[in-house]
Amino acid sequence: MKPPLRVAVTGAAGQIGYSLLFRIASGSMFGADQPVILHLIEIEPALPVLGGVVMELQDCAFPLLAGIKPTASLDEGFKDVDWALLVGSVPRKAGMERKDLLGINGRIFTGQGQAIARNASPGVRVLVVGNPCNTNCLIAMNNAPKVPRDRWFAMTMLDQNRAVAQVAQKAGAETAAVTNLAVWGNHSSTMYPDFYNARVGGRPAIDVVKDDPWFKGTFLPTVQQRGTAIIKARGLSSAASAANAVVDTVRALTTATREGDWFSVAVCSDGSYGIEKGLMFSFPVRCDGSKWAIVQGVKLTDFSKARIAATEAELKEERDLVSELLPK
Repeated sequence: MKPPLRVAVTGAAGQIGYSLLFRIASGSMFGADQPVILHLIEIEPALPVLGGVVMELQDCAFPLLAGIKPTASLDEGFKDVDWALLVGSVPRKAGMERKDLLGINGRIFTGQGQAIARNASPGVRVLVVGNPCNTNCLIAMNNAPKVPRDRWFAMTMLDQNRAVAQVAQKAGAETAAVTNLAVWGNHSSTMYPDFYNARVGGRPAIDVVKDDPWFKGTFLPTVQQRGTAIIKARGLSSAASAANAVVDTVRALTTATREGDWFSVAVCSDGSYGIEKGLMFSFPVRCDGSKWAIVQGVKLTDFSKARIAATEAELKEERDLVSELLPK
């Protein structure tokens, strides 16, 4: 057996965390031959609930689960971890402006970034899930300057999965037939799932579906507002689908991308496609199993360029709102 990976999960007793932990422990994330030690991080008031989660993990008798470390200490929780999955965050409440949410969560991710820099493994990789995830990741990354910027990611795979499902349903195809559907920009209502470059069974999706008004008038708002629709339907935000997207993202970043395809994840912009350097921006990305790279040369229509510019502008606005949390 391989030596175990240490995986930290914040908000471990929350809905997404609860859906995620059993997937990690079962081998879905890192493979059937990779043991893991779970570092479960929660706030003090949630520790009793976390204790119940630990009991359930123990009761599953997962062969790959080599240890469990529940804690409310960031230093202890991030000690020597190979992956930090930052799931926990304060949800937006009625009457709360985006600036308020950014300020509250920004301070949480400031502390987490600093704790990761102090304690994590030298090769640590960090995936931010707690919203607003792009800017939360920007804050954590800038507060952990010793951790290289190519190790930081914010999750847009849930948006990609939602977009793939919508195209597959419209085309009457299996989801596996839908490829090259990248989500650009921010994990927010400005995100842009690029249907022009998506393919169904190897053919352009726009040639398979042949319904431009549907793509622009139904597909885009459905994907952009899917999280809100789920909250209205079940009274709670996405949990199992979000946890599934965390698994998909980590697998995409640790295995070779299928030839000719790409996947979506927010990374620190290097200026590709004219996006301002330093923003956490979702691009089409490929991985060889260890190193990732932004896919270059993707053709963008004027419609796509306008949507990408709008989501970039929102990320710049968010960055400016939390500027006091970004060390100079």
